[in-house]
Amino acid sequence: MLIIADENIPLVREAFADLGEVRTLPGRGLRRADLHAAELLLVRSVTRVDAELLAGSAVRFVASATIGRDHLDTDWLDAAGIGWATAPGCNARAVAEWVVAALLRISQGRGLDWRRLRVAVVGYGNVGRRVAGLLGALGLDCQACDPPLAESGAAAPAGGFVDLDAALDCDLLSLHTPLTRSGRHPTAGMLGAAELARMRPGSLLFNSGRGAVVDGAALLAELRAGRLHAALDVWPDEPRLDPALLRWVALGTPHIAGYSHEGRVRGTQMIRAAVGAAFSAAADWPGVAALAAPADALLDLRADGADEAVDAALGHACDVARDDADLRAAMHAAGGDGTARAAAFDGLRRDYRQRREFTAYRVAGAPAAARGTLAALGFSLLD
Repeated sequence: MLIIADENIPLVREAFADLGEVRTLPGRGLRRADLHAAELLLVRSVTRVDAELLAGSAVRFVASATIGRDHLDTDWLDAAGIGWATAPGCNARAVAEWVVAALLRISQGRGLDWRRLRVAVVGYGNVGRRVAGLLGALGLDCQACDPPLAESGAAAPAGGFVDLDAALDCDLLSLHTPLTRSGRHPTAGMLGAAELARMRPGSLLFNSGRGAVVDGAALLAELRAGRLHAALDVWPDEPRLDPALLRWVALGTPHIAGYSHEGRVRGTQMIRAAVGAAFSAAADWPGVAALAAPADALLDLRADGADEAVDAALGHACDVARDDADLRAAMHAAGGDGTARAAAFDGLRRDYRQRREFTAYRVAGAPAAARGTLAALGFSLLD
């Protein structure tokens, strides 16, 4: 069987070699001509999978190593008899860690006491629940806003569900919704000028879900006016970033919030299992369980105070300041050429370093006042 795979899916050859020949290609540029004779297509969110790509092809199954599916025309796939699968929740932990790292970084830069902030998590799926859980473990007051989930009768979080108006009144709004354009609660353009104007002056907006959920021009106006502060991992019109928006955000990263090594390998592992089931093939590839500890797994914090220790641990494991600096440098080098900016953005994602989750690290000598926070974040504490 011929398998066409996005070149950025980690360990894809190792995971699928037993099923056939694996050919890797850049995901954003995949075209129908690339799929000649392929029966299995493995993608990420940068590839639009629909009739234009697959009609008349030999593809029998499509698997996306991502949590979302808005890039898949699932109605057409179902009608065409083509099976499909995604990897829901594969990078939820990684996104939650990005939110924590971004929060502490921005709080430090602006003299905010992050422990006193009220947080609204908008989108309470796999990622949103993990974000609320991690922030809640740190003692933050977290509310959840997810109208479709609330209406479905799903179990509510400890604080119950709140509507968007209540969420907009919080100190931090963290977005984790899928991108939808129909139904009773579409998310495309969900935060426009009117909604952003209702946010409290000085509050924080984090978006690590989908860029098109926020009106970029309206957000830029609020940032320029100094009313809001933003941390963006996803962007309107991605990968063609608006340089002005990047200039005004407090923190900007190139759609890598979910790019922990564990999260990405977990995505490969999940689609390998789905493909194995679809093709009646063994699915015992070990994935995350076989990952070796990172070379820098031991972190010595004996010389740091409590706040400095937490900051050092986060910077070691999830260095959002470095990601921000890399993005700004790449966009500056690309200049005014939108095509060059898009290529630079995709290059940062393609060549992103191997980032490990907090649970991969062991901390020695943490001050007593920092141990509870570090343990809540998932770091292993050594005596």
